[in-house]
Amino acid sequence: MKTRIAAAVLLACLPFAASAQKKEKVVASWLPIMQTMAYYVALEEKLFEKAGIEIESVKFQNPNQIIDSLVSGQADFGPPGAAAGIAMLAESRYPGTFKVFGLQGGGIKVNLVNDGLIVKNDSTIASFKDLKGKSLGHLPGIQWRTISRHVVRANGLDPDKDVRLQEIAVGLQVPSVVAGTVDATLSLEPVGSIAVASKEAKRAMTNPVAMFIADPFYSGVSVLTAKFIKERPQVAKKVVEVLDEATKLAMNDFEKYRAILPKYTAIKPEQVGIVAKPYLRAWKDLNEADIKSYQALVDVFHKEAVLKERMDVKAVLLKPADFGK
Repeated sequence: MKTRIAAAVLLACLPFAASAQKKEKVVASWLPIMQTMAYYVALEEKLFEKAGIEIESVKFQNPNQIIDSLVSGQADFGPPGAAAGIAMLAESRYPGTFKVFGLQGGGIKVNLVNDGLIVKNDSTIASFKDLKGKSLGHLPGIQWRTISRHVVRANGLDPDKDVRLQEIAVGLQVPSVVAGTVDATLSLEPVGSIAVASKEAKRAMTNPVAMFIADPFYSGVSVLTAKFIKERPQVAKKVVEVLDEATKLAMNDFEKYRAILPKYTAIKPEQVGIVAKPYLRAWKDLNEADIKSYQALVDVFHKEAVLKERMDVKAVLLKPADFGK
């Protein structure tokens, strides 16, 4: 009798043991910015764990490093906030590397902040036209250098002669402006919110990139590597489903999730109340306007001669058929 009971207990435990063993390890490369909000929510709500996924989360400060880690096979996906332009640049060099499944940014019409022109409180700089003979900081890497050059050019200045462009990591942008190392920065959130909270810097312009490229403007994407999709299609599909769910949670209840920001970004607990809400678009909700906006950014890379040929973003957008049957 004891033997039968022991056997029954063992059999009852087997499904649990099997499910524990089935957890799939997935590596994510991410940037500590507001566009990555849905990923933070997914981690906090343990949505990956509930889907049977064990996440290895690798943080970077440079957008280029995220894409490099994906191209080299060191990571399986880039959560929301991966560099939209760099992803397409890498895709042009290594065709068939990526599939895009979400967009992140902000816009004037939707009244959600993505970026700002940050200056000291006593600065006379009110627009990019005021940058002649001055310095402009931006995120490291080709994406924000290209965007900065385009916006400077759109304001009648020569980015090679009239403005000194300087790469500055996210966490150093406000200190650099306050110290006078640079005259201004073109910064992604939460830098603008940190600037306002410091009371030593301000947004001279809000969402300037949307004014000169596309409104809404998306500088962030969520990306899967084609290798990940090919080798583990169902796991890749679960990653997309988790982030779609997390995107919905972040957009519908942003006030609830403000409190988690200090855990993942440079925002301090006392600053969470002023942080701007990002505009996050899930894969299942992407529409023609979103795609047109993304295309506008990629076209800037072509206009600035970073891309040799114009690329169609629809070719890299994730489709249900990519997961197979």
